[in-house]
Amino acid sequence: MAAEKLRDLSQPIDVPLLDATVSAFYGTGSKDERNAADLILRDLQSNPDTWLQVVHILSSTQNLNTKFFALQVLEGVIKYRWNALPVDQRDGMKNYISDVIVKLSSDENSFRRERLYVNKLNIILVQILKHEWPSRWRSFIPDLVAAAKTSETICENCMAILKLLSEEVFDFSRGEMTQLKIKELKQSLNSEFQLIHELCLYVLSASQRTELVRATLATLHAFLSWIPLGYIFESPLLETLLKFFPLPSYRNLTLQCLTEVAALNFGDFYNLQYVKMYSIFILQLKGILPISANIPEAYAQGSSEEQAFIQNLALFFTSFYKFHIRILETAPENITALLVGLEYLIDISYVDDTEVFKVCLDYWNSLVLELFEAHHNLDNPAATVNMMGLQQMPLLHGLADGHGSQLMQRRQLYANPMSRLRLLMICRMAKPEEVLIVEDENGNIVRETMKDNDVLVQYKIMRETLIYLSHLDHEDTEKQMLKKLSKQLNGEDWTWNNLNTLCWAIGSISGSMMEEQENRFLVMVIRDLLNLCEVTKGKDNKAVIASNIMYVVGQYPRFLRAHWKFLKTVVNKLFEFMHETHPGVQDMACDTFLKIVQKCRRKFVILQVGESEPFVSELLTSLPTTIVDLEPHQIHTFYESVGTMIQAESDPQKRDEYLQRLMELPNQKWAEIIGQARQSVDFLKDPEVVRVVLNILQTNTSAAASLGTYFLSQISLIFLDMLSVYRMYSELISASIAEGIPYASRTSFVKLLRSVKRETLKLIETFLDKAEDQPQIGKQFVPPMMDPVLGDYARNLPDARESEVLSLFATIINKYRGAMIEDIPRIFEAAFQCTLEMITKNFEDYPEHRLKFFSLLRAIATHCFQALILLSSEQLKLVMDSIIWAFRHTERNIAETGLNLLLEMLKNFQASEFCNQFYRSYFLTIEQEIFAVLTDTFHKPGFKLHVSVLQHLFCLVESGSLTEPLWDSSTVAYPYPNNAMFIREYTIKLLGSSFPNMTATEVANFVNGLYESRADLSTFKNHIRDFLVQSKEFSAQDNKDLYAEEAAAQRERERQRMLSIPGLIAPNEIQDEMVDS
Repeated sequence: MAAEKLRDLSQPIDVPLLDATVSAFYGTGSKDERNAADLILRDLQSNPDTWLQVVHILSSTQNLNTKFFALQVLEGVIKYRWNALPVDQRDGMKNYISDVIVKLSSDENSFRRERLYVNKLNIILVQILKHEWPSRWRSFIPDLVAAAKTSETICENCMAILKLLSEEVFDFSRGEMTQLKIKELKQSLNSEFQLIHELCLYVLSASQRTELVRATLATLHAFLSWIPLGYIFESPLLETLLKFFPLPSYRNLTLQCLTEVAALNFGDFYNLQYVKMYSIFILQLKGILPISANIPEAYAQGSSEEQAFIQNLALFFTSFYKFHIRILETAPENITALLVGLEYLIDISYVDDTEVFKVCLDYWNSLVLELFEAHHNLDNPAATVNMMGLQQMPLLHGLADGHGSQLMQRRQLYANPMSRLRLLMICRMAKPEEVLIVEDENGNIVRETMKDNDVLVQYKIMRETLIYLSHLDHEDTEKQMLKKLSKQLNGEDWTWNNLNTLCWAIGSISGSMMEEQENRFLVMVIRDLLNLCEVTKGKDNKAVIASNIMYVVGQYPRFLRAHWKFLKTVVNKLFEFMHETHPGVQDMACDTFLKIVQKCRRKFVILQVGESEPFVSELLTSLPTTIVDLEPHQIHTFYESVGTMIQAESDPQKRDEYLQRLMELPNQKWAEIIGQARQSVDFLKDPEVVRVVLNILQTNTSAAASLGTYFLSQISLIFLDMLSVYRMYSELISASIAEGIPYASRTSFVKLLRSVKRETLKLIETFLDKAEDQPQIGKQFVPPMMDPVLGDYARNLPDARESEVLSLFATIINKYRGAMIEDIPRIFEAAFQCTLEMITKNFEDYPEHRLKFFSLLRAIATHCFQALILLSSEQLKLVMDSIIWAFRHTERNIAETGLNLLLEMLKNFQASEFCNQFYRSYFLTIEQEIFAVLTDTFHKPGFKLHVSVLQHLFCLVESGSLTEPLWDSSTVAYPYPNNAMFIREYTIKLLGSSFPNMTATEVANFVNGLYESRADLSTFKNHIRDFLVQSKEFSAQDNKDLYAEEAAAQRERERQRMLSIPGLIAPNEIQDEMVDS
C-alpha cells in the first residue's frame, strides 16, 4: 500500500513515508525490508516525473539520506535531460538551488552543521552551470562575487564553488562535454577572472578567518595552472603568497600554490619575478627549516602535516628547477641560493618514503642527463667521450670557444652537488633483478619469492642516473665507492643494507669506465669482498656477502675475460657457494655461473698458462662432488653451463670425450633402469623410478639446449629406449583414464607419467631446434617417432593428449621445411580433426593445445603450402574455419597467430592457380569476420594485423589477380562491372547495417577512402583509426593498442640512443661478438 502511495506522483509525495523507505534501505532491518525499499527507490529514480517533487522533498525533510536521494534524482535530470526542459522549470530549479546554498552558508552554525549537504548542492550547481553558463546565465560570476562580499561563510562557500568549477572545466571535462563547450567555458572563465582575482586578493589581505583563507588558497591552487600570467606576476599575488608561507596553518596550501607557479613555463618574460620569488622563498625556508636540520629524521618523527610539507617542498624544488634552473645560474647571488636549494633537495631525497623519493629521483635523472648530454654532444664530433671520463678532456677543441668554457663553468658549478648525488645513489640503490637474496620483515635473510616491479623500475632509473654521474666524473665515482667499501671492511659502516646498496651500485655502472680504470677498480673491489667473506662470521652475514660477490662478478664479463686468475678464483668461489645451503645462495651461484660461462666460454676449454689441463677437464673430474648438495633444478642449470663450455671446444674428439664425461652420471643411472625394465616392465611403474627417469631427461634437455648439434652422440644413445618408455607410459595413462575413475587425469601418479612424456617431447624438440640444419638428423629421428608419438596422440583420449606433440611437429616442419611434404597427410590425419574437436567446443578448454595447434598450422602453411592445396574442399574448409576461430579468440597470442596464419594463406593462394576458386569461397567471409573483430574493443591489440588483412583484400580486388567474379550470379541479379564495385557495395551494406548511428554518406566516404589509401599502409591505417573513433566503438577508452607500432619504433630509437653511451645497456644484455676470442 505504502509503495503504491509513493509511486503515485500526481500529488505531492508523502515525505515522512519516503524518509521511512530511505531509512529502511540504509537500516539494519531484515533483508526483505531492504530489498522492498530498494525496489521502490529504483522505481522512483527511473520515473521521469520524480524530479518535479525534488523541491518539495528538500524543503520538507530533515533526513540527510533522503536529501541525497532527491539530489541524485536531480543530478540525473541535469546530466541527461536539462536542455529539453521548459525554461521556467530550469530557472525555477536554478534559483531554488542558489537560494538554499546562500541560506545555509550565510549562517556559521548551519554552514558547519550541514557541510555535507552544502557540498552536494555545490556539485549540483556546477552541473547546472555546465549547461547554463555563460550564454543563459551571464551574470553568474558577478552575482557570486557580490554574494561572497556579504558574509565570510558565504565567501568561503563561493570559493568552494569556484574551485569545483575550475576542476570540472580544466581537469575532468574530457569525454564529458564537447570540445566546443569546453573551449567556451574556458574563455568565459578567463575573461571573467578579473573579478575572482580581486576577490581572492581582498580576502587574503583583509580576512582573519583561518577557514576562509584556507578555502581561498585552495581555490587559487586550482586556478593557477590556467589563468592569464599577468594576474600572477603583475599583481601583488606572489608577494601575498610568500607572506603566508611562514605561517604554519597556511604553509602547505601556499606551498602548493607556489609549486603551480613554479611549474608554469612561458619563455623568459617573467624571469626577474621568478628569481625574486625563489630568493625570498629560500630566505623564509631557512627560518622554517634550518639547512642544518636532519630532514629524514624530522620526516620520520613528524606529524602528517609536517610530512606533507616535506613532500610539497620536494615538488616545489623539482618543478622550479625543471623549468627555471638556468636563470638561477646567471648571477653569483642567485647561485648561492640555487646551491642551498639543491642541498635541501638532496637531503629530502634521503627521506624514507617511496613517493617522495620517486619525485626527487625523476628530477635528478633529468638534470644529470642534461649535464651529461651537453658534454657528450660538445666532445662528440667523433666518439671522443666514448670510454673516457669527461674530466679527462681539458684540451678538446670544443673548449676553445665561449660555449665550451661556459660548459666547463657549468660543470664546475654542479661538481659539489653531483658528488653528493653520487653518494645518494650509492646509499639508496634499488635491488636489481638478478639478486635473489633479501631481508624479510622479521630481519631474516631469505630467498625472494616474488619480483617487485616497482623496485625494478626504480633500479632502471637509478642505474641510468648513476651511469651519467659516472661519465661526468669517473674518479669521484670510484673514490666514493672504494671509501664506502673500506668502511664495510673495518666495520665502521657495516650493515646488510649498506653493503647491498653499495654492491648493487658497483654492479650497475659496469661498462661505463675505460677498461684500464675498470680493471684497477674491480681488482680492489673483488679482493675486498673476498676478504670480507673470510673475516665475517655468521650464516646470514655470509649469505649477504656471497650474494653481493656473485652479483658484482656477474656484471663484469669484460674484466673476467681479461683476467684468467680472477675468473678461476671467482668460479671456484661459486662452487664453494653451491654447498652453502642458505636459501637463495645456491640458486644465485648456479645462475651466476651460467651467466659467466656464456660470456667467457672459450677461456675454460683452452689450456691456460700455469695449468696442467683445461679448466673444463678439471671441472668434469670433480663434477660429482661439486653438485652433491644441489637440488635437481640447480643441477640442470649447472649442466647447461658445462654444456656451454663444451660447445666452445673446436676439436670434435675432445668435445665428444667431454660430453661423455659430463653425461656419465645420468647415463649410468639410465642404463641401470633400462636394464631392470628388461627384466621386469613393472619396475618402471614405481613412482620413485618415474621421478629418476624424469630427472635424467631434464638433465639431458639442459645439456641439449646449450650443445645443439654436438649433442647428437648422446641423444642417439638413449633415443629408442626413450621412445619405448614414452609409449609404455602413454598406455598406462590411457588405461588409468579409461577406467573412468573421476579426476583420474589429475592424480599425482598420472601427472608424473605425463611429465615424463612432456619432457621426452621437449628434449627431442630442443635438440632438433638447436641442431644445425642437417637433413640426415631429420631422417634419423623423424620416422621412428611417427607411430610412438603421432599415432599415440591420435589413439589417446583427449585428456591424455600432450600439446607438446603439436609444437614438436611445428618445430620439425619449420626446421626441415619442404622435406616434410610427404608426411603432412599423416600429420593431418593424426592431429588435425581430433585436436579441432577438442578446441572448438568453447574458448576456454585446452588452452595449450590451441596455441600450439595454430603454430603447427602456420608452419605447414608457410613451408608446405603445396600439401594444403592437395586437401579436399571439406578439409580446406576445416582449416579456414579453424583460422577464423583463432582470430576471434580474445586470448591475444592465439588471435595473433591466427591472423599471421591468415595473411600467409591469403598471399600463398593469391600466387597459386587456385586463386579464383579460393577467394570466391572465402573473400566475403574473411572481410566480414575481420570487420567484426576490428570493431570489437576486446580485439584492439590485433589492430595492426587486422589492417594488414584488409589492405591485402582491397589491393587484391584492384590488382587483376582475380579473373572471375566474386559474386554468385545465380543469387545476385545485378551484373557488376568488376569485383571492386561489387566489394564496395557489399562493404557499404555490411557497415551500414552494423553501425546505424553513422550516416550513409559517412560510411560511403570511409569505404571510398579504403580504396584510395590502399597503397600506403600508414594512410590506410589512420583512415581506419578515424573510422573506429567516429563509429564510437573506441571513444573515451584507452586506445594505445591502436598506436602500438609507433610506440615500438620509438622504443627502438631509444635503444639506439642508449647503445651509443657506454654502460647504459649492461654488458650482459649486449649480444657481443667478441665473446672471448
